[in-house]
Amino acid sequence: MCLVLLGVGPQSAEALGLPATTMNRHDRGGESIAQAMLESFLQKRGVNYRADMSSPVEGWEGCSRLSAYLAFGNLSIRQAYHATRDRVAELKEKQKSGERFDRRWLGSLKSYEARLRWHCHFMQKFESEPDIEFRNMNRAYDGLRGDSEANPLGEVDPAKLDVWKHGQTGYPMVDACMRCLAETGWINFRMRAMLASFTSYHLWMHWKAPADFLATRFIDYEPGIHFSQYQMQAGVTGINTVRIYSPIKQAKDQDPVGVFIRRWLPELAGVPDKHLAEPHKLPPMAQRSAGCVIGKDYPPPIVDHATAYREAKEKTYRRKGQKATREASRLVYAKHGSRKRGKAQRVASGKFESGD
Repeated sequence: MCLVLLGVGPQSAEALGLPATTMNRHDRGGESIAQAMLESFLQKRGVNYRADMSSPVEGWEGCSRLSAYLAFGNLSIRQAYHATRDRVAELKEKQKSGERFDRRWLGSLKSYEARLRWHCHFMQKFESEPDIEFRNMNRAYDGLRGDSEANPLGEVDPAKLDVWKHGQTGYPMVDACMRCLAETGWINFRMRAMLASFTSYHLWMHWKAPADFLATRFIDYEPGIHFSQYQMQAGVTGINTVRIYSPIKQAKDQDPVGVFIRRWLPELAGVPDKHLAEPHKLPPMAQRSAGCVIGKDYPPPIVDHATAYREAKEKTYRRKGQKATREASRLVYAKHGSRKRGKAQRVASGKFESGD
């Protein structure tokens, strides 16, 4: 990593007192590479985007992978949007003429266009209310996780936060994502949402400290998107669906044979597929046979999923149902809610657009 300061010249991260980067597998930058990535997505890689974007396995190729280029200005949203519209028009002409093509393209590009619009929508939220970086969008949720004026970070267990940062929670999908981010700086949107959900519900942490950490991990970090999205996943906007992701279910659904998990957690290489989401449930003898003894080679779960889920859901919905929260939510919606026709009283669930 090398930074250029006005009148100073190139400076290494170390010279500026910053820790050396751990990212050694991130994409290369530059306008020509950005244009090539856009072209390859619209002509080849994006055909199954609607399905691939949820998978940490398929998402590496099936997602546009343009978010870092947009964040660094190598490519503009306008360029991406118009190139997408041109490709859609080309496909519709083929459809009219009866020419054969993979029909998945139209649905995939419709989904991608929507995410380009959401990208700007969330940045506009931040422009209209910069405090979103520091405080709950819906102030009725203040204090839910122990936050106060004197303690704005609320209930944050430093030991648990450190374990999460280093991919040692005992939940393979969470840990694989964190270790992947440490080296690549990128992960797909569903896994970003899962990571935010895990700190917010399973670990019951205020969103600010883990959000700040992930801001240092995402190579495509955009504050306007990042903090709004983290608050959505933490359930403190009052206008979005509360979603508590199960890291066990995500592992089974999105990486059923462990391609992603085994790549980033080599200590689990010998664990059978059916136990990969919950290796701690392997009998002791089977653990030894798999070369992965829980507590020695890989940690046990930092919290019990069922207990954490139940307690987080009860606390969140108790606050959500209060009259003051409902009234505050209406005010938040008036300022930040979607204006899409047909959604006047509801808002679509959010996604980390930077991961698309």
